[in-house]
Amino acid sequence: MEYLNHSSIKSSRLIYGCMRICGNKSSTDLAHGTKAIRSAIDAGYTHFDHADIYSDGDSELLFGKVLRESPNLRDNLFITSKAGIKSPDISNHNVPKHYDFSQQYITQSVDNSLKRLGIDQLDMFMLHRPDYLMDINEVADTFERLKANGKVKNFGVSNFSVSQISVLQSVLSMPLIANQIEINIHNITALTDGMLDHCQQHNISPIAWCPLGGAVYPAWGNTFSNEQTHRIKIELEKQASRYQVQYWIIVLAWLLKHPAQICPIIGSTTPERIAMAKKSLTLDYSREDWYRLLEARNGYPVA
Repeated sequence: MEYLNHSSIKSSRLIYGCMRICGNKSSTDLAHGTKAIRSAIDAGYTHFDHADIYSDGDSELLFGKVLRESPNLRDNLFITSKAGIKSPDISNHNVPKHYDFSQQYITQSVDNSLKRLGIDQLDMFMLHRPDYLMDINEVADTFERLKANGKVKNFGVSNFSVSQISVLQSVLSMPLIANQIEINIHNITALTDGMLDHCQQHNISPIAWCPLGGAVYPAWGNTFSNEQTHRIKIELEKQASRYQVQYWIIVLAWLLKHPAQICPIIGSTTPERIAMAKKSLTLDYSREDWYRLLEARNGYPVA
């Protein structure tokens, strides 16, 4: 599972996403989430993805509990967290949901994540969604302080456009090593808007959230017609039979095939599926099948 990514940082190619590990926060769901975390570690996942808003911070608390119970795990894990999205607050003059990249908020968010996780340093901190009021110089100064204080080792972004990455990178002394974006069979924007080209050019690792959207479950903002869904299902089943894997493994292999070295986030809390996802890493997936699946998605061959 270990691979050396574009930034020469060791991380499992498949990343375990901790957004759902708390479930409904019942004792049963928390125990299930704890088992999922340990199953991912046992399966060889080393990169774990968090955000301050996941279960209102409880996902980080649960992960921190696992680390406290097995402190020897920490040195072998790459722990990421994100911040920048502020939930609405109707008790405070109806403050709307908004984004905040101010130094005060980002610094406080990192401190809170470290406390919940029970660690001294994040291996990577990511800005969660672009703040339209982003002051690039303020963000750069914040990053410099967080790195100098030893609170964050590496930095990345999430859901940023090429131009947003470029303008921020222009004032940073350290490289942005990752951009976490939606990439799946439904949302192929990253293939066409220059994002994956930019990632290859600048050694940025694209991390795919919702990688199985449009195939295993409807993607965000689903626009697929029944006909499209049916075409994709037929092609996935053909390929699954040919490669002798479950059809959703084909979807992961389709993403992994891209030379930008896409890192899919696995968000299942089912131990068997967490382990089974690794089959995608060893699949000798062909260029021809990659285009067959794209053609099934589009309903026509490439020009």
